[in-house]
Amino acid sequence: MNLDRLARSFLLVEIVSGMASTFREMFRPKATINYPYEKAPISPRFKGEHALRRYPNGEERCIACKLCEAICPAQAITIEAEPREDGSRRTTRYDIDMTKCIYCGLCEEACPVDAIVEGPNLEFATETREELMYDKDRLLANGDRWEPILAKRLELDAPYR
Repeated sequence: MNLDRLARSFLLVEIVSGMASTFREMFRPKATINYPYEKAPISPRFKGEHALRRYPNGEERCIACKLCEAICPAQAITIEAEPREDGSRRTTRYDIDMTKCIYCGLCEEACPVDAIVEGPNLEFATETREELMYDKDRLLANGDRWEPILAKRLELDAPYR
């Protein structure tokens, strides 16, 4: 036993093994990507920047049930609503404080009409905190911008709901 340990330390087996491993890895394809120019694939279940969706006729989906506001553990969502002439309710104010949001997806799960969803955007860094206070117009603009992607994502996620 001692002779084996002495032979290994004298012949520097561990160092030679490590150098052989390094030499093998030098010729394999690189695993890194050039981030700003190359994007890694994103899972369909990824939870990123929030968006409010519309129906195909252009009307907003949110019916002001306030379930998303009630279920939000971080209390990041604020909703105000009033009835319209036809008797239905719609939101007059829908704000999300993205500095509080923990991206848990509970708001998306609670929504009965799939109005609030978390979109595919992960690059929404800002210079000030005020830019992370999303209002209804910004959320609707996000929804309009990503509607085909959001619809596809919800279709793929349907078996898990």
